Amino acid sequence: MPEVQIEIGGRKFDVACQEGEEHYLHAAAKMLDEEASVLSAQIGRIPEARMLLMAGLMLADKTAGFQDKLREADDKMAEKEAELEQLRNAPAPEAQKIEVPVIPSTVTEAMAEIAARAEALAEQVEAQGAQSGPTNEA
Repeated sequence: MPEVQIEIGGRKFDVACQEGEEHYLHAAAKMLDEEASVLSAQIGRIPEARMLLMAGLMLADKTAGFQDKLREADDKMAEKEAELEQLRNAPAPEAQKIEVPVIPSTVTEAMAEIAARAEALAEQVEAQGAQSGPTNEA
């Protein structure tokens, strides 16, 4: 079982841990040291036991806050999963009939007739122009 030296609040401690757990121990000690540093800055030098107790309580308070937020997030996620499941199991919506405006056939026929008349008039004008020949105006 390896022994690791950690520092909390400017004080060194020798702590044993399981093989391969050293990294986690250092991380936990760092968190505790950060809280102890806050205490030292606010209060000054305090007895070791009191410093460790208060730093531990501060971490416990933060942890409780995170647990509350995690519980809220879990509740929201469960609610959304239930809503998603309800939507998945809901019957498909009925098809909607959408009407697209269409030009009535009478209008189309009238437009074709007008176009035919315009072409006929154009042919007449061309024919009259061809019969009269070129004009020389002086």
